[in-house]
Amino acid sequence: MRNNRINNNKKEELHRINEKIRVPQVRLVGENIEQGVYSTHEALKIADEKGLDLVEISPSADPPVCRITDYQKFLYQQKKKLKEQKAKTVKVVVKEIRFGPQTDDHDFNFKLKHAKSFLEEGCKVKAYVFFKGRSILFKEQGEVLLLRFATELEDYAKVDQLPQLEGKKMIIMLSPKKVQPKPKPVEDKPHKVKEAKPKTEEQATAEPEGETQTQDTPAAE
Repeated sequence: MRNNRINNNKKEELHRINEKIRVPQVRLVGENIEQGVYSTHEALKIADEKGLDLVEISPSADPPVCRITDYQKFLYQQKKKLKEQKAKTVKVVVKEIRFGPQTDDHDFNFKLKHAKSFLEEGCKVKAYVFFKGRSILFKEQGEVLLLRFATELEDYAKVDQLPQLEGKKMIIMLSPKKVQPKPKPVEDKPHKVKEAKPKTEEQATAEPEGETQTQDTPAAE
């Protein structure tokens, strides 16, 4: 049997390998083998002949699916794939903005400005009206305020969730819109003036000479 088979208990918790696979049959996949259903004993023998491990990769299948591979290399590739998937996952940041049911225009515009800034940064915005005590009677007023808030931000955000009452809060969820880049203005290119090529000596002698004017100067006394 392969001398350097993996015996680390921590690693074996991730997958059953080699003699830990106790089902009677497995479906083999992998490179340079004839894929199909084999007895587990035969699959172990094939893995041993290749100096590789028998790794159970899909235990819930019927029969379980196993791969003949180098287990250390298999774990490395799995870890690398997981790392790449995490790198592609975009972390979503949610910023909260709180209103009162009777928020005045100054406070509304101040928070609207912050919301625009958050959305431009790519953050989601969770805006809510908090109803304290008997102010729950103004829930319709809170809904109107949140809808106005969403309308003011329609160039920056799309509505993920319309105003919804959750306990003492009425919440609206907004996501940033993808801003389309503005087309660059077309600049008028200046017309190039063709420069006259210098005449050759032959061209100069071929052309008729123009009359020259002379000016008499008085002789010095």
